[in-house]
Amino acid sequence: MAQDTWSDRTLVMLLAGGQGERLYPLTKRRAKPAVPFGGLYRIIDFTLSNCLNSGLKRIYVLTQHKSLSLDRHVRAAWSILHPELGEFIQTVPPQQQLVSRWYVGTADAVFQNLDLLEEERPEQVLIVSGDHIYHMDYRPVLQFHAERQADLTVCCTQVPHLEATRMGVLQVDAAARVQVFVEKPAQPPTIAARPERSLVNMGVYVFRTAALVRGVIADAKLESAHDFGQNVIPSMVAAGATVCAFDIVERCPAARHYWQDVGTLDSYYDAHMALLLPEPPFNLFNDDWPVRRHAGQHPPALIRNVGDREARAVNSIVSPGCVISGGTVLRSILSPRVIVEVGAVVEESILMPGVRVGAGSRVCHAIVDENVVVPAGVRIGCDHAADRRRFTVTEGGVVIVPEGTLMP
Repeated sequence: MAQDTWSDRTLVMLLAGGQGERLYPLTKRRAKPAVPFGGLYRIIDFTLSNCLNSGLKRIYVLTQHKSLSLDRHVRAAWSILHPELGEFIQTVPPQQQLVSRWYVGTADAVFQNLDLLEEERPEQVLIVSGDHIYHMDYRPVLQFHAERQADLTVCCTQVPHLEATRMGVLQVDAAARVQVFVEKPAQPPTIAARPERSLVNMGVYVFRTAALVRGVIADAKLESAHDFGQNVIPSMVAAGATVCAFDIVERCPAARHYWQDVGTLDSYYDAHMALLLPEPPFNLFNDDWPVRRHAGQHPPALIRNVGDREARAVNSIVSPGCVISGGTVLRSILSPRVIVEVGAVVEESILMPGVRVGAGSRVCHAIVDENVVVPAGVRIGCDHAADRRRFTVTEGGVVIVPEGTLMP
């Protein structure tokens, strides 16, 4: 299949309906894909940017829980395609056309929208998730899938063996055909040549359309979790379908090996701190692979001294609209419209849009959600015993201050 025809023959279904329970309270009022990331972005922007940069412009975003902010963001940031040319990014809540229920799993979300496949009649369907941070050109995967005449191609990456217990783990033969697929195993299988690492599912799939339709219909008839990883893919492997694995570590340039499931508060925090490394594993400043987002109307960032108080921002991301007035920001990420007042210190923290840190306050090792006001003199992240009485504190010691928090 010629690469210039893939956009015409491929439909993208982006799964964005999960509750994001492990990211609570950041998902208290928003869907997980709508959670801010990296100052200017939402998590879903990375997957959508991968699609557009790969030339894929027929995209259904399957939404469900707390979808209002996600719908608003998709409209504001991604109304850039031309429907008259057959291009679209369309959010799709549960339609309840085939069954009278909400989506109960990833496979069920596709099953309930089989009418979209009937409408579009794609040759293959690329299924992606809206809650991962990664840089991936999908065209080599589509080529790999076509060359092997696969029913399903599962995109994979390699992670340390002990981290694989919360993921889908694969074993493959020399021809990259999947022999074993097991979801969240207590003892994950390892890679024969690298016994300290496991091959894990990225949640990126290319299905031959007929195989996808058969798989989700068969699963819908069973008592199951109706999940691709838990049910559909293991069933296809067991039935002898041609299921192949595309290992990005082996088949993609090193600059594109980064893939991060930001499904927990600690992994979300760590992925942010990695952006501040001297050589970050994920480069936001790659002009050849832009990450698109809703820019908003903000003035430039302002860093100004107040009297003898010097304003500083060191090893930090400071977004437009921020004002640092005689305060100090160290190894932190400031989203738009954040204000840091005189004498305040923000260290190793993530401040979401509209946060105000009052004079003389100190915020360390914390995530502060949108529009929270930290009053003058308040200390967050300095005493975990006191923090736990007011906020969520993660296993990694990150303090989470949720949206709507009022502090005396």
